[in-house]
Amino acid sequence: MTEMLSGTAGKEKSALPHSGIRSILQWLELPAAPHPAEEVPSLRSHLKALHDVEASPPQRADAFGRLYARSMTVISDLVSALGNDLVLPVPRKERRLVRSVIDLLQMLADDTRTLSELPEQRFGTSASSALALWRSVDALTQQLLIGHLIASPARPGTWQQLHQTYAAARGLQLQNALPVGAKHSLQNVYHSAVLLGCAQPASLTPREIVFLSECFARHADQIEALSRVTAAEPDTFLIDPQRDVPAIPSLRKGIVPLAALDGFSCYRLCMLLRSHIAQLEAGALPAAIDLPDFAGTPGGLGVLRRLVRRWGEPAKRRFQRRRQDHRTLLATGIEGLWQLSRKGESTSVDLSTWMITNASPDGYAVMHVSGNTGAISVGDVVTIRPGSSPDWQICMVRWAASENPEHLELGLQLLAPRAEPAILARRATNQGAEYLQVLILPAIPKLRDRQSLVVASGALPREERRKLLLLTEGQNVVVREVDASQVDEQTGSVEILSIETSDDPF
Repeated sequence: MTEMLSGTAGKEKSALPHSGIRSILQWLELPAAPHPAEEVPSLRSHLKALHDVEASPPQRADAFGRLYARSMTVISDLVSALGNDLVLPVPRKERRLVRSVIDLLQMLADDTRTLSELPEQRFGTSASSALALWRSVDALTQQLLIGHLIASPARPGTWQQLHQTYAAARGLQLQNALPVGAKHSLQNVYHSAVLLGCAQPASLTPREIVFLSECFARHADQIEALSRVTAAEPDTFLIDPQRDVPAIPSLRKGIVPLAALDGFSCYRLCMLLRSHIAQLEAGALPAAIDLPDFAGTPGGLGVLRRLVRRWGEPAKRRFQRRRQDHRTLLATGIEGLWQLSRKGESTSVDLSTWMITNASPDGYAVMHVSGNTGAISVGDVVTIRPGSSPDWQICMVRWAASENPEHLELGLQLLAPRAEPAILARRATNQGAEYLQVLILPAIPKLRDRQSLVVASGALPREERRKLLLLTEGQNVVVREVDASQVDEQTGSVEILSIETSDDPF
């Protein structure tokens, strides 16, 4: 039906004045397609047709506004699906859809910016200009968000267009514009996109990206604008509207804090996040402190902790990375690592081949070569066996990048040179005891003075982390009782807990 209406509009354009605009408006009255993805081609087609149809400025503005609203409804549904179900690398079919959505958002951003630049007598009041600029910033923000979700670099020119559109709004003193029905001002929408870029989205899972996007939209007013950056601080960033890059940390080498650059500090935002973390740990509900529900999960709490450390106490690189070009085998997931640590190579574990592109004592950057990668994501634990080494090293995925369906790169932090498989017996309930496959990481001098326990995220609630029974099999079967003293790492996939023996082995 949509294609028929679009085709009819093209044929009748020369016969009936304004028939093209009528066709667009008639299509907008039709019910939405059953699946959001089916709407995207028609939306793009009608946006293109809107450039050529004969229509008065009010008609054109009305049609564009309705197309924009329908587009954003469709895109919101697709973003929700990507945030919940995405597996890297994104398959070819899904990536084509994502590219089509990004093209649609670029059309919306370009068209709204064009409308805002029309003379007042043709377009209307400053309120209309504010609406157009708000829509352009919103469309560019959504475009960047989708790119983050699929671990793909931003489309060339997107960051520069976003910075310059915001600068234009600020020049017209429209940065605080809040269109009817919008939840956040133009400035908040822009700052939330900038903050997400500062959060290193390649090191986040899709669900964490959506979560932080919602957090920043609610609390972006906590950042402090700096007219002049006098000293480099870990929570201070610079924006150059002339460059196609996100905000740049002021600590980065080679950055000259020029007065012409926009600067801002995340100090107040970090303090607010620390307060939220303390309240969540004390049992507060996320809704009570104006956070999305995901904040109450181990993954949500973990990403807030990492963000505060990243901005407040950034780690310094201790070792230089050296380029490599040798192959390694890789397996993912606690169950797969447990099998490999216990039996060596096993036919029940999926192994994939990767090329190590650089390495340091801290970890590796690897690129997928062949084999099934499985459902791998940032925050997962993996094991690799570089070269001819007999040992399976335990790593955590720290970042992921995927430019196309055949490309996937990972950054791996080395956690331990090996792991000991164990069975964890949880406290008995009415249904009996529950047994979990876990990994024990050895203590490492000058790095980690205690053994660590790797468990699935959420498997051990806080109140059940004392008097845990661990069973390990070596030359003898050993059962010991341990306490989990602190959380060393928390992601949406795993938790790493420091453990202490509470009783002698028996």
